[in-house]
Amino acid sequence: MFRLILKLAWKNAFLRLSRTLLVVIMIAVSMSMMLSIQGIYDGMTSNLIDKTKRSDCGEISLYNPHYRLNKNLDNVIKDAKTIEASLNKRPDVQAVVRRLSVDGLSATARKSAFSSVVGINLDEEIAFGRFDKFLVEGKLELGKRGVLIGKELAKTLKVHVGSKVIFSTQDSSGEINAMALKIRGIMQTSNVVLDRSALYVERRHLERFLGVSDTVATQIAIRTAYPTLQATLQKAYPQLSVMDFLELNPMLKQMQDMMSIFNSITFFIVILVVFIGILGVMYVSVLDRIREFGIMRAVGMEYKYIRREVLLEALFVGVVGYVVGAVLGLLSLVYLHHYGLNLSQFSEGLAAFGLDTVLYADISPIYFINTFLAILSASLFSVLLPLRKIKHLNPIEVIKAET
Repeated sequence: MFRLILKLAWKNAFLRLSRTLLVVIMIAVSMSMMLSIQGIYDGMTSNLIDKTKRSDCGEISLYNPHYRLNKNLDNVIKDAKTIEASLNKRPDVQAVVRRLSVDGLSATARKSAFSSVVGINLDEEIAFGRFDKFLVEGKLELGKRGVLIGKELAKTLKVHVGSKVIFSTQDSSGEINAMALKIRGIMQTSNVVLDRSALYVERRHLERFLGVSDTVATQIAIRTAYPTLQATLQKAYPQLSVMDFLELNPMLKQMQDMMSIFNSITFFIVILVVFIGILGVMYVSVLDRIREFGIMRAVGMEYKYIRREVLLEALFVGVVGYVVGAVLGLLSLVYLHHYGLNLSQFSEGLAAFGLDTVLYADISPIYFINTFLAILSASLFSVLLPLRKIKHLNPIEVIKAET
């Protein structure tokens, strides 16, 4: 009996081929667009998070407990060099960098801006977060007077590669000191704070300029794949502030939550469209075959068999639409993952939010699993109204009306 019902359901699902194909196309196009949007949203967020980790804090960062409230040279990590060496020996740590940072004023002959000089070791930064990938102009070199400058800060100061910048700040003795720097390269990390304010110099030259020991640092950043490492380090270094990525970047967490909300809204709209589409097809199909169902009831066919046939019809339409949509969505995601969505005409606005001009999509199996379950549910719920019509059908009246 089930095989007979299965054949009837398949035949009736495509009895009105043009109508069914229209719904299948609607499901497929809606689904592929939803998958593309979800992939772009997730890719945009994960790209921001990845670049922030690589350029700044990693998964975990260590600070003097008072540094983030009062960023002066009194609030540094005193034994940073020893701590860095100890962390590098841990098997659950992938990479470590220590940085020395100080706030001050950058000036040219015509422009000035508040900024921060960050003392780094280029080799360590490249190993830590592929720092060389952030270079957009010039050369990745520092030297005694060389400096790498954030792209937005370069725009503010109206400087370019080869320009000179004077940076002044208070050194460890409390005196105002200044140094002349020559721009070797321009960096774009997509970290808004760094791109707007950062000047990168050799750490050892900054140490001499500030008059501090080479054992101190303002930040020790760590890359790790172990979420339990933070708790371990908090016990190991109770005198320091051990903070994870989300604690240091609450705005990115909020952005991630907002993107999840946008994805949920898009998902709901698409599933609602699928539900209405299948409901319309199934309801019209039942009305077209109302005499057929009346005869089936009149000759003694139980309602449960008719119900199974109608359910299978809806599932066939939904599954075919899903398969076509999954293929289109996968092709779209693969293209966006490799080539991205070019929004260079909005580069200024995107840069203000730390976004790249080319947005790349993520691809995750969960997109397709969730969509399949949702379309399956929409297909099943869409037949409730048609089934109600059949259940309350009076076979004799239907047959008489048709004759």
